[in-house]
Amino acid sequence: MPPKPLVYNATLVERVDLTDALTLFRVLPDDRPATGWFTPGQYCVLGMNNEARPELGSVRRSMSIASAPEAPGPIEFYIRYVSKPESDNPLTHLLWKLRDGDRLYMRPVAAGVFTIKDTVGDDDPRLRVMVAAGTGSAPFVCMVRSELLRNPQADLSRYVLLHGASYPSDLGHRDELQGMVERNGLRYWGTVSRPQAGDGWTGDTGRVEGFFAGDRLADLERRLGLAPGEFLPTRAVILICGLQGTIGTTITNLCQRGFVPDHKRMREALGVPAEAPATLFYEQYDTEPVIDIKDPAVVDPLKAQLAAGLARLSGS
Repeated sequence: MPPKPLVYNATLVERVDLTDALTLFRVLPDDRPATGWFTPGQYCVLGMNNEARPELGSVRRSMSIASAPEAPGPIEFYIRYVSKPESDNPLTHLLWKLRDGDRLYMRPVAAGVFTIKDTVGDDDPRLRVMVAAGTGSAPFVCMVRSELLRNPQADLSRYVLLHGASYPSDLGHRDELQGMVERNGLRYWGTVSRPQAGDGWTGDTGRVEGFFAGDRLADLERRLGLAPGEFLPTRAVILICGLQGTIGTTITNLCQRGFVPDHKRMREALGVPAEAPATLFYEQYDTEPVIDIKDPAVVDPLKAQLAAGLARLSGS
């Protein structure tokens, strides 16, 4: 007996293809409040039935919301086509067949705690350094859009968005974010890992996690108006959304500065005192640590670096 199909309850109002593999899907659910039903940083579940191969049934995946909760109209999702899927029924292969006006499934309830309220807290005055790889920028775009819809004159200077992509064309929402830089003081820098001759890219190069290593960290401090060595948990908190490698390398790069990950098992493996507050948060849909906490060759140096970083902080 074939699996029970999903009942479609939403319409693809518009799709905007940024590249062959990156698309904005703007989806309007049939029944939901006009605004205010989710918190910036949360995600929804999208789903499709495999009509070409009904024996495979349906597929659902969690997708971060890019549109602000204050915005009426469709919900925006920033999605990359998975060219080498691990599943034989990948959602993106079905989504890419959709055209404006087509139907799909969207769970009309948002979920997730990767929000300002549930991480650092709404009243925290420190820099909010948002580290995004690829479509991991979606929850951060949602956050700054929400700020501006609540107050178009908002000062966004405590938001620092570092967005990494392979090519300049992969830096979604770049023009919109650059406008926020000019009008509202957003600190936004895109970095490209595969610049090519003729693409006109004159900005940062390398992977986004590289902002926190060596000379690039010193340069980031200069851009932020911090003194050398001042990029510390006393001045900034880190929020990361992206690939496992981006998250893991950001953590390892910042251990020596005393940034403490929120992940419980990782804290235990790194010997973090129970009273030490988390200052590094990341979005992850599974519970496995992003570094190999069972490998002493990995954990022991990080444990020593983090202990030294925390000791310096307590003595400052």
